[in-house]
Amino acid sequence: MSVQTSHRPAREWLWLVVALAIVGGILIPFWQLGGAGESRAEFLAKWTPERITKLLIGPEQAVCYLCFVWASLVLVSRSREVYRQKAAFALELLPTEEGARILPEDARPLARKVDQVTTRGGPYILSNMIRLGLGKYAVSKSATDVGEVVRNQADIEYGRLVASMGGLVNYLAWAIPAVGFIGTVRGLAGAFGMAGSQELDIAAFTRQATDQLKIAFDCTLVALVLSIVLMYILHTVQRAEETLVIDCQEYCQEHLLLRLYDPKAASE
Repeated sequence: MSVQTSHRPAREWLWLVVALAIVGGILIPFWQLGGAGESRAEFLAKWTPERITKLLIGPEQAVCYLCFVWASLVLVSRSREVYRQKAAFALELLPTEEGARILPEDARPLARKVDQVTTRGGPYILSNMIRLGLGKYAVSKSATDVGEVVRNQADIEYGRLVASMGGLVNYLAWAIPAVGFIGTVRGLAGAFGMAGSQELDIAAFTRQATDQLKIAFDCTLVALVLSIVLMYILHTVQRAEETLVIDCQEYCQEHLLLRLYDPKAASE
């Protein structure tokens, strides 16, 4: 069973296309009026296969690629886990018929059913929240206590997701630009080191210093691009995990809390 949302999607990709159209419509005419035809040809002539190879291949770039691929694989596995967790909404863990009520004596049988249904599929955040809520309801027979248990468990699950994400992936996302700056320092040190050499003429010094500066800025460029892409993937996965916890709370609100029969409230 799918969880119904209470708002319209933001349509972020649609707004990206609109933003590209607006920015392109403003900048391209100015770029053409500014005589960019010749400069564009010169720019493209500089990017030879040899230049592109030096830009993309180097010791610092290789380390950045390693960190990026490592973090991406971790994020892909977490994204697959989110999709696996969403499968719990279709398992019919709780009665969904219109007007169905859950009595205190139904709590433990329903909890055993939840355990049986989710045995093969593995642990689910949703089933754990339902099981704890039913266990509390069987003891206290109070819908208010069940709601408190569900909220506390949602906070625990969200905290666990944040804590697990805050380890390796965040470190790798920080390490990529750091490694790029290491390459920058190495290139700048090599360029300044040429100034102390008395054996090179001006032409040779200029050529070698330029090569070292290219190494410096190439490492930074590759590292920052990879970091931007990785941070977007990280943001997307974090948002999916947050939405998963919220959907689990909404499911429990609709199919558990609102269906509980509270003897105390009924007597009052």
